[in-house]
Amino acid sequence: MRLARKLFTTLIPLFAAASLFAAGKATQVVLLVWDGLRPDFVTEENTPTLVKLARQGVTFKNHHPVYISATEVNGTALATGVYPGQSGIVGNKEYRPALDATKPIMTASLAAIRKADALTGNHYLAFPTVAEILHAQGLRTVIAGAKPVALLHDRFPRSDDRQGVDLFAGKVLPEALAAKLAGQLGPFPAKAKSSPERDAWTTEALTGPLWEKGVPPFSVLWLSEPDSSQHLHGPGSPAALAAIKSADQNLARVLAALAQKGLREQTDIIVVSDHGFSTVARNTDVAKALNEHGFHAGREFPEPGPRQGDILVVGNGGSAFLYVTGHEPALVKKVVHFLQAQPFCGVVLTRQPVAGAFSLEQARLNAATAPDIVLSLRWNRDRNQHGTPGQLCSDQSDYGPGQGMHGSLSPFDMHNTCVAAGPDFRHGVLDDLPTGNIDIAPTVLWLLGVQPSQKQSGRLLREALLQPPAPAPSPKSHHLEASYRAENFLWRQYLNYSTVNGALYLDEGNGQQAPLGVTWAGPSISSPSQ
Repeated sequence: MRLARKLFTTLIPLFAAASLFAAGKATQVVLLVWDGLRPDFVTEENTPTLVKLARQGVTFKNHHPVYISATEVNGTALATGVYPGQSGIVGNKEYRPALDATKPIMTASLAAIRKADALTGNHYLAFPTVAEILHAQGLRTVIAGAKPVALLHDRFPRSDDRQGVDLFAGKVLPEALAAKLAGQLGPFPAKAKSSPERDAWTTEALTGPLWEKGVPPFSVLWLSEPDSSQHLHGPGSPAALAAIKSADQNLARVLAALAQKGLREQTDIIVVSDHGFSTVARNTDVAKALNEHGFHAGREFPEPGPRQGDILVVGNGGSAFLYVTGHEPALVKKVVHFLQAQPFCGVVLTRQPVAGAFSLEQARLNAATAPDIVLSLRWNRDRNQHGTPGQLCSDQSDYGPGQGMHGSLSPFDMHNTCVAAGPDFRHGVLDDLPTGNIDIAPTVLWLLGVQPSQKQSGRLLREALLQPPAPAPSPKSHHLEASYRAENFLWRQYLNYSTVNGALYLDEGNGQQAPLGVTWAGPSISSPSQ
């Protein structure tokens, strides 16, 4: 009897784990990423197909990217279900001296990925992706992206497509498939062509030749719009709204293809954007500002490499990374206090403790390769020429005032779109709980009945599912402040975030200088143009 009781109590947690990872009703999960779609542009006029899908499923009203609010960072978060500090990808552009001693790399570059995997034993990403986890279970995947970020989901070379296919900006793994795709679809549209054409080509590739052998358990379609048009013309512009409509048409093509194959009713569809969007109010050059005040900063290091005290500034749109050669605490502190005096400064985060700054860990950015200083540039709620709220400063960008940018801790960058529908999701539900891109991977794996071997940062979106039933989790709101008293002003910055079942979602952060003796005005921050 004692042995039987011991066996029973030992097996209870095993049964509980098995029930948690029992597959959902769907036989397929399809994840569609609309790059840069703000939730306030999901309307009957702009996105009729997405609105109809939302009525059939769940709309996540309080959804978040990870910071920084950029494509490669959130592409990795969607693929892995972990924060940047755990995955190792903290920016679209980063300085990795082992890969290039003099200048930044693009983190979705095939050359950088291949070199990094060779140096790390295939651990360029420090955490496995959903595709890799499914491959280990013998499940096939198809990843199709109009942008290079799709490579981060399933990057390893292969000689055949038995495990899966990764199509990224017209290139494909296995490479032997390239000729077939070009023969059936024509060449991938040149960069000079509009991004909607690239999206349509990639959608046709997914629903046609890549699903020719059948729809696999997991597929990803990453569209380049409305990101491209919003960068060029600003969020809310006629061109950006047209691009949103083109993305909606690609969603309709995917749904029609599933219906034609008789799979629509047994497929869970998740539509998500990687980040939100803002309008550039002002461009600044952080490296130039540093040099004008006696620092030795640049966008590249001179050959053969940096000298002690050199500072590399890597622009990531609404944020900038500063790498201080030698990591000298006194120099890092001096740079931070200089930044806090600048009109473009929003929030400063540091690897080492510095007065008036938050830590990289507080934003979940503390990867081994992370910079010494992360600067989120200042933002405001002003409207652009198209009536769209949310403007920011941008560090040395290709896009100027009136055009679009993201990457900051603005709430317009840090809130994005997420809708899910299918046999496993509740119907006609608005989910007001904080959710995020880090929750997509754990939820996809649960739907497919696969348990990851390592714990992910995100949570199962249990409240949105028909099963398993459970009490709704309770969110908690948090407000952090940091301050620094300079010689002639007081610097204060804040960070708002929410937590649900251990998952952290950053809402917004900003900062300001105030004359000594003036009371902190809270989150209302002056215009970045001032």
